[in-house]
Amino acid sequence: MIRRRAMITLLGGAAAWPIMARAQHAATPVIGFLGNASHDLHAFHLGLKEAGYVEGHNVEIDYRWASGENSRLRELAAALADRHVTVIVAEGTPSAVAAKAATKAIPIVFVVAADPVKVGLVASMKRPGANLTGVTNLNVEVGQKRLELVRELLPAVTTVGVLLDPTSPAISGPFLEALQPAARALGLQLHSLFASTDRDFESAFAALVQLRAGALVISPNVLFNNQSEQLAALSLRHGVPAIYQYRPFASAGGLMSYGSDEMEFYRLLGTYAGKILNGENPADLPVVQSTKVELIINLKTAKILGIAMPIALLVRADEVIE
Repeated sequence: MIRRRAMITLLGGAAAWPIMARAQHAATPVIGFLGNASHDLHAFHLGLKEAGYVEGHNVEIDYRWASGENSRLRELAAALADRHVTVIVAEGTPSAVAAKAATKAIPIVFVVAADPVKVGLVASMKRPGANLTGVTNLNVEVGQKRLELVRELLPAVTTVGVLLDPTSPAISGPFLEALQPAARALGLQLHSLFASTDRDFESAFAALVQLRAGALVISPNVLFNNQSEQLAALSLRHGVPAIYQYRPFASAGGLMSYGSDEMEFYRLLGTYAGKILNGENPADLPVVQSTKVELIINLKTAKILGIAMPIALLVRADEVIE
């Protein structure tokens, strides 16, 4: 009886959870990948490989995409929980929140731009607790720097549009709040524009033109990440100097990108998923922050828009697209 009680106590504790995970998934482990829309995950797979896992060889990945509709994430997360996947990888704050609501038993690894403590995903960065841990980037924090780059490049501009997703308040709220004091200090007036699906982009840009805004800053958002080429094309078509966080936006014709190195933090996401597959407890894995940022300038777009790019800005760029 004593041994039985001791075993029950052990299984109820945090130490049991790697043991339980291995027992439940003695066969090929399954990663449930939850995100807004399908896209290239090369860096994530590199991270997984570093941890010893290759999709189709010794791990299966069940991708669940919301097709640009955040309202579907809870349903998709519940489906992954019902399948009893080994670990859920949640891309973006809405996905992470949906995954947390779906299960307290399956480990969850997230990648978010929001503060995961303030959002309520983890108890602390160093000791997440419960069944979640993950990776954060600096794309909310460097929003002020994007405004500074706009001011440096376009000193005559007084009005700037900010594109936000109203279905992602955990990101859009803090991002806009962080921009406001910087805008006042730079003498800029901000106007919020909203898009919750790619179908809203045209009307957002039409409103931007009607406002006669001199530039556009795009908020961090998984939907916007996945539609960065469309956003770049619209900014070019409407003649709007725009800045976003990732290189694909600039390479697709957007004027500038400034933010976390996308390859770095998706690789970290993959390595963290691999740690969980190897039996580590998410409660004991500190949330890691991706700190590498990069500035990409599309000089060809600047010439099309009639913008003279300052030499001082060009020499600071990590990459200039010509």
